[in-house]
Amino acid sequence: MLHSRRLILAHFWLAFAGFGIALVLGEWQMFIRSPLHAWIGNPEWYYRSVTAHGTAMAYVFPTLVSMGFGYAITEAALKRPLIGARWAWTGFALVAVGTVTAVVPVSLGLASVLYTFYPPMIGSPFYYIGVVLVVVGSWIWVALMSVNLYTWKRANRGTPVPLAMFANVAGSYLWAWTAVGAAIELLFQIIPAALGLTTTIDAGLARVFFSWTLHAIVYFWLMPTYIAYYTIIPRAIGGRLFSDPMARISFALFLVVAMPIGVHHLFADPEVGAGFKFMHSVFTALVALPTLLTVFTICASVEIAGRLRGGKGLLGWVATLPWRNPMMLAIAFSFVMLGFGGAGGIINMSYQLDASIHNTQWITGHFHLIFGGAIVIMYFAIAYDLWPHLTGRALDSFRLMRLQLWSWFIGMIVLTFPWHYVGVLGMPRRMAFYDYADPAIAPQALSVIASVIGGAILVVSGALFVAVLVRGHRAVRVEPGAYRFSVAVHQPQRVPAALNGFGLWVSLMLALTVINYGFPIVHLLSLPNTSVPVVRIGAAK
Repeated sequence: MLHSRRLILAHFWLAFAGFGIALVLGEWQMFIRSPLHAWIGNPEWYYRSVTAHGTAMAYVFPTLVSMGFGYAITEAALKRPLIGARWAWTGFALVAVGTVTAVVPVSLGLASVLYTFYPPMIGSPFYYIGVVLVVVGSWIWVALMSVNLYTWKRANRGTPVPLAMFANVAGSYLWAWTAVGAAIELLFQIIPAALGLTTTIDAGLARVFFSWTLHAIVYFWLMPTYIAYYTIIPRAIGGRLFSDPMARISFALFLVVAMPIGVHHLFADPEVGAGFKFMHSVFTALVALPTLLTVFTICASVEIAGRLRGGKGLLGWVATLPWRNPMMLAIAFSFVMLGFGGAGGIINMSYQLDASIHNTQWITGHFHLIFGGAIVIMYFAIAYDLWPHLTGRALDSFRLMRLQLWSWFIGMIVLTFPWHYVGVLGMPRRMAFYDYADPAIAPQALSVIASVIGGAILVVSGALFVAVLVRGHRAVRVEPGAYRFSVAVHQPQRVPAALNGFGLWVSLMLALTVINYGFPIVHLLSLPNTSVPVVRIGAAK
């Protein structure tokens, strides 16, 4: 039984409300800069919308999903009420207040700095203060995950930590350390400038601090998805998890190799030397290792489900899988999009190949395919799986669920594939206007229109998702029983100490971060005359 159902539902509903608004903004952005719409005349409206869309999707939505899912995992996996529920509500309140604090100046045109907020552009201090409040609220969640795990381990000495909780805490620790880079940039560089305490800022140093957060945050977004891969999908489709230890290794490896990779976003920047760019490129390649382990383990788990259903031969088990089960569709669609997105990531991490697609629409297509595609579709699956346990009501709109998942998959493919194509052709991203009368880009108009159509399909799919959840609140009351996680083929009675705690992995995470970021940061701090004048957004209004 989940004791903190209201707390978890509050997180999910606020997350999905922000997601819905951001989804509509994203479609509007594509439409007004497409050949289907005349030039709006004022590019500031476009960048205002991009800032709101990116902030909601990158910071608020996945953070709330991770927090809500994390609280559900804590109670279900540890089989005890959440310790610190009042603190959890405090964290939720900080995220909610921070979201409003950040969105208001953005909506007024006072912080159109995009969610990456690269200086020397500086917006309203309230935007940055709002983002800080969101992060502080999430750090309360991190602390509660650690406290609950410590208390459980003290009462269950020698017992393996449940896999779902192990993965949940790994994700919280990754986020705690990932957010430090952007926090340093905000607290010591951007907010003083936004408050008028300084008139200059070291833009190069700020970009390095933000790169600390910029790519590792993707793996924080991924953590709920990967937890669902391992601990929900095998059970939901009638199978068993192939390997519990391999799952633990995957989550431990994310802690180690997900952090020191952000400088590959700065390949075109001069402030970091080629040696450190090479190091980060290598670690970006290594981050594929836990993903490859995951693909192998989950494919094996799915095969077990197929063979338990009577599948024979080399591939006969594929046909016996429960393809009408929304969870089966979700994992299949997620893996397809993860495969395409991961292939694009190999291009991004290569110094030579990245030069061809840097800051083009290819990048937009890549991270939408990973986040909006592979990750978000599993957020839907998590909500579908949890909803009866949160509401005490049946969630039986299976046909609508399947339609929603199919439309999200199709919409994301139609949206992102043309972006990859026009990116290869050189179309820049973050542009408010394209002149399709220019013969140089006129042939790209059809691809842009296709992306607009894909975005429209996604908006419809998002509406279907909300409809499924709302119907779930009004359905017949049921007693869903205890929430269960997947059981491994060989359920471990004991696991090595390294796979039952985080001392080794957190130490490696900290050490590699210091090695890969320490010298560039210290070097930039030692250089004289590196600051540039602050450019204040909306100052004349």
